[in-house]
Amino acid sequence: MHIIIPDDYQHVIQTLDCFRLLDGHRVSIYHDAATDLDTLASRFQEADALVLTRERTSITAELLARLPKLRLISQTGKISSHLDLEACTARGVAVAEGVGSPVAPAELAWALMLNARRELPAAIAAMKQGRWQVNMGRALQGQTLGIWGYGKIGRRVAHYAQAFEVPVLVWGSEASRRAAVADGHQAASNREAFFAEADIVSLHLRLTDATRHLIGPADLARMKPDALLVNISRAELLQPGALEATLRRGRPGFAAVDVYEQEPIFDPNHPLLQLPNVLCTPHLGYVERSSYELYFGKAFENVVAFAAGRPQGIANPQVLPSA
Repeated sequence: MHIIIPDDYQHVIQTLDCFRLLDGHRVSIYHDAATDLDTLASRFQEADALVLTRERTSITAELLARLPKLRLISQTGKISSHLDLEACTARGVAVAEGVGSPVAPAELAWALMLNARRELPAAIAAMKQGRWQVNMGRALQGQTLGIWGYGKIGRRVAHYAQAFEVPVLVWGSEASRRAAVADGHQAASNREAFFAEADIVSLHLRLTDATRHLIGPADLARMKPDALLVNISRAELLQPGALEATLRRGRPGFAAVDVYEQEPIFDPNHPLLQLPNVLCTPHLGYVERSSYELYFGKAFENVVAFAAGRPQGIANPQVLPSA
């Protein structure tokens, strides 16, 4: 099979141990962030299979119509809004779903909290400029951590909080709140109280039609002037421009974000990068070696199984000959 892997920004795919699974197949890898339809159609035209890195590449009906040879899309992690599954099914393209892990994103969320609260990036940058102890950060101990979304990642972050003696306040579905209380945490009495009472708010929601633009200026304005908002989930959970506007007004006082409405960001003048009270990272939630071995290992296994006539993990099995 001719397998194409786009969006390998860091040139790391070929360094993974699991890459050997594709031995015997023709593999083409692209390292830039192409998004326009004509470029993608030209690059993917000869592909039998695509292996996607999470949600970096949008698979639309328009693109699929220009890929007559495509038989399989192997997704690292789960399918999300970047991929039109109905269009794939209509074109007879099988879509294999992968697996994921909460470990790396949960660790990043906690690292962002520590770095933002202790103001480490500014202190490190100053030291490299020959300046000593230029700021005064804060410890996490005793601050109330608000977690919206008590799934696998949110639960793990709450577990870290216990080790740091950080009380946890949870908001989300009724089932999430019940689970949090059963684990020894508090559930917020309502949405307004959640934003008003938390010293740190960390978002751990999946992006769906129901959660898109769920959080607006009124929610953020309820946060304390010294509160911190952490978002490693999806930028689209917030209404466009809401975070930047409320940060400029002083509520919340700080933010640490790993996700953006348009990615990747190459413009150093991006509004969030210009705010001194914001810590930005380039969507690193799942981007670390163990996660890549897990995500791509399963994605490559799915490709190999499909090529051998033993498709697995197919989200639209109706496209398979035996269906």
